[in-house]
Amino acid sequence: MKKLLATLGIWSALAAPALAQTTPGTTQNPNRIDGYGAPVSPSVPVNRAADETTIDIIGGYYRQDGTHGAVEGGRGTEHLTDVPPAIIVNVPLDTVSRLTANVGADFYASASTDRIDFALSTPSAHDTRFHGDFGYSREHKYKGTIWGVGAGVSKEYDYFSVNGTGSFAKTSRDGNRQLSLAGHIFLDQVTLITPIELRTTPTRGKSEYGTDTRQTYNLTATYSQVLTKRLQAAISTELVSQNGLLSTPFHRVYFYDSTTPNPVTSVDAANFSSRVPTAPKTELLPRSRFKYPISLRLNYFATDVVQIRAFYRLYNDNFGITAHTAELELPVKVTPFFVLYPFYRYHTQTAAKYFAPFLQHSISDEFYTSDYDLSDFSANKVGLGLRYSPVYGISRFHVPGQNAAGQPRIMRLKSLDLRYAHYQRSTNLVANIVSFDLGFAL
Repeated sequence: MKKLLATLGIWSALAAPALAQTTPGTTQNPNRIDGYGAPVSPSVPVNRAADETTIDIIGGYYRQDGTHGAVEGGRGTEHLTDVPPAIIVNVPLDTVSRLTANVGADFYASASTDRIDFALSTPSAHDTRFHGDFGYSREHKYKGTIWGVGAGVSKEYDYFSVNGTGSFAKTSRDGNRQLSLAGHIFLDQVTLITPIELRTTPTRGKSEYGTDTRQTYNLTATYSQVLTKRLQAAISTELVSQNGLLSTPFHRVYFYDSTTPNPVTSVDAANFSSRVPTAPKTELLPRSRFKYPISLRLNYFATDVVQIRAFYRLYNDNFGITAHTAELELPVKVTPFFVLYPFYRYHTQTAAKYFAPFLQHSISDEFYTSDYDLSDFSANKVGLGLRYSPVYGISRFHVPGQNAAGQPRIMRLKSLDLRYAHYQRSTNLVANIVSFDLGFAL
């Protein structure tokens, strides 16, 4: 799961390379393929009526490759693939309240986690994460307020997480200003699967590994305002406090001055990195972390067919990482119903003070990691999306049941969103993703 979260981090990439931007509950990707965590503010998707039940089927294929796998101490493969299907259902209960459900799975395979046991069949090599998040919101239009609550759960082989959320938004009478607040709590339990050479009993099962916990508290505040007829702005901050296990138990760290012999001496060098004479230790990081980013988003309607969306984010945390992220998206309305939106994102960050590459940590260091998600790097992401959403939908078909008038129920395919992006880090990590969002209304 740790590597998958890294993936989501990268893919939030679409919105967010690396841990510097990975915050549970953040759903910034326009097609929501990286969405996880209970919905903060259930809302009606674009181009669908407020009184309709909407269903979105989303999915895609993600693949990454690199040469700095943290499982092998900052060297070795970072190969990973992920297929993340999900369904998002948005149901109006009456004129003011709605229910939202986001249910899905991640089917992933990670060559890097194979290195836990130096065998190509370790439990984490092929795994499935199941998740379900549910939200309720209530809108009082005469007051200009929306409040919501939600809860969710996520489960995979070595990881279990539950979360809860609450949100509130207040819009001015003229509709030009809005203040929104949201809070998330994530309670995680992690199975402590350590590298095989660091176990007291190499063949022990999952029940004998032991577990540890992590708590994440997330507070988001956003203020948005219409500045002119064509320009809208929003400033936000997303404060995150984490406590508990922040290290990954199967990440190795090798030391240049260690004298402890490495118990693993016979590894197939054709498939794995060659062993070093001295033994590694498990990655060790502080048990508390505080993140305090701030971001600015601008939407400018340049013409009737071209929109400019700009985004900048400054990130800091107490691990010593400072990051800058800038993104530009240019939706172009080719026809009234067909939109192309090329996008580009640049990210740069400094290294955490606990990071050092392979064999560059000292045995006397208090904390240590060779995970390149915490290293100094820059990254570029470029891609193209297309959205097709005709007024009367793309197609329609009958489904079981009847509507309030006693007529057969009709499901309409209202919109199609396709997206491709290429991501590349200066640390030799490359990733590609193709994703889709099929939007239905009932």
